[in-house]
Order: sequence, then C-alpha cells, then structure tokens
Amino acid sequence: MERNTPFIVQPGEGKHVDIGGLGVVFKVWGEATGHSLSIVEHPMAPGRLVPPHIHTDEDELSYVLEGTFGVRIGDQIATAGPGAYIYKPRGIPHTFWNAGNGPARLIEIIWPATFEHFFATLAEVVRTAESQEVLEQQRAELGTRYHLEFVPGWADALKAQYGLKLLGEP
Repeated sequence: MERNTPFIVQPGEGKHVDIGGLGVVFKVWGEATGHSLSIVEHPMAPGRLVPPHIHTDEDELSYVLEGTFGVRIGDQIATAGPGAYIYKPRGIPHTFWNAGNGPARLIEIIWPATFEHFFATLAEVVRTAESQEVLEQQRAELGTRYHLEFVPGWADALKAQYGLKLLGEP
C-alpha cells in the first residue's frame, strides 16, 4: 500500500501476533501513511505488564476499547477504562497493564511510524526464546535497534504492588 492511497481496515482484519500476554493486531502499517503514523490494536491478558520503557523517536496515543488498564507515565499512576485516551510522549518513561480480571483491549496510534516493526520482530523473539533470560537479552537488543530504553526498577515494584507478570513470563 502506498501513501495517499485510500484504504479501509474492516473489523477483524490485520495480522495478529502474540508477545507473551499482549496481542498485536496490525491495523495500519507505516508504509501506508508515508511513515507518518501506524496503528495497532492490543488485546491484553489479565495481570500482564508491558516492560517499562522510554521511546526516543515515537509518541503514542492509546484509546481504551475494553477493560481497565493501569498506566504509569513518569511519576503519574492512573487507571483508564473504555473511552479513555492515554498520551505517552517520547522521552517520558511509561508502561501499562491489564488491571482487571477479564480481557482488555486498546488502540495504539504511534507516530512517526516504523515502531510497529518492533512488535512484529518481538513476537518472533517471544516465540523462539529458550528461556526468560534469553528473552530479556534479545528484547533489550531489539530495544536498542528501535531506540527504546527499558526502565530498571519499575517492573519489580509494579509486579509486587499489583500482582502482575511481565509479558512472556510464565
């Protein structure tokens, strides 16, 4: 698909991958928008935590479709339910988790685009990693490639406080 070519993504369409408790449904690839933005949908299992991180190159705006998400952006911790918007600017550490007992789902708008390819590659890493240690090492290497820095300390504190598991943890 080329930039400035109109398109429609129907419900249920889009490549789907799993990254250890967080699904990624690719709705709009950056190539279709001249790399100005991409859109993914994230279904998330209860009690799962995205590794806390900082984007150097991208801003993200999430829209909650279903369930309840916990979020930490900088020093701010909040919950967000259906209809809520969550803005995560580049350069600010952030994370999110499914704070409910059932499914949760959000739409993620990412700009500029290309970070959607991180998710595609990470899905393969999660699928093939021989151990949690290998997964963490390969995830860190992938983060470096996509100018993503993981935030130490946050995950352990959030896991203990809310009874969470990082993506990919058994």
